[in-house]
Amino acid sequence: MPTQNDFVLSVEDLAVSFDGFKAVDDLTFYVDKNEILVIIGPNGAGKTTVLDLICGRTKAIAGSIKFHGEELTAKTEHEIVRAGVGRKFQNPSIYETLTVFENLEISYPRGRSVFGALFFRTDAAVRERIAEVAEMIFLEDCLSMRAEYLSHGQKQWLEIGMLLIQDPDLLMLDEPVAGMSVGERVKTAELLNRIIRDRSVLVIEHDMKFVEDIAHKVIVLHQGKIISQGAMAKVKADPKVVEVYLGH
Repeated sequence: MPTQNDFVLSVEDLAVSFDGFKAVDDLTFYVDKNEILVIIGPNGAGKTTVLDLICGRTKAIAGSIKFHGEELTAKTEHEIVRAGVGRKFQNPSIYETLTVFENLEISYPRGRSVFGALFFRTDAAVRERIAEVAEMIFLEDCLSMRAEYLSHGQKQWLEIGMLLIQDPDLLMLDEPVAGMSVGERVKTAELLNRIIRDRSVLVIEHDMKFVEDIAHKVIVLHQGKIISQGAMAKVKADPKVVEVYLGH
């Protein structure tokens, strides 16, 4: 029987309230190594709040979040990032006036502190890593392009690349394919299936076709509680899920 230390992420009995409303209520789930776990559910189900709790933006009132067996609930957002948790929000936060290369370079871990950035030189190892990540996110031919000229989908990929270059063990993505074309969604599924060779990914998503393409496991949230979890086929056939979410 695996212990919680065998999981990349162990969330147990997690709860948070806003003005007396339990946004997340007694939540327990686990993310395995090299796994893509997708959280789905209607608006207001508590999906983004779960990511906020894991990355330290919101503090839990009860429960535990362990990353590689280490408790995260008392850590700051920066400490959680340093521990190896990367988070992408719904809207891409990239540097529009910088090139794709510069966006990736500025995200490289050695340049994170003011002191590090001051004495930071782009050496061969950094260039090599940037080239590797750029190829992974389908932007190898756009390195000298200013980020503002990228398509919406390419901007999303660039932001994923800015996280990947920091080499997190857990990548959390909030609706990564919202607003993308069909072709971009297909490529994003390919990208996620490629990057989990070295890490785990936690995704919030509404696009069911995309979820089917990427999810190893699906959790359905409703009013802060898990109402179903497992493989996509099992979840889709669950009458409770059809009633509160898929039937809409």
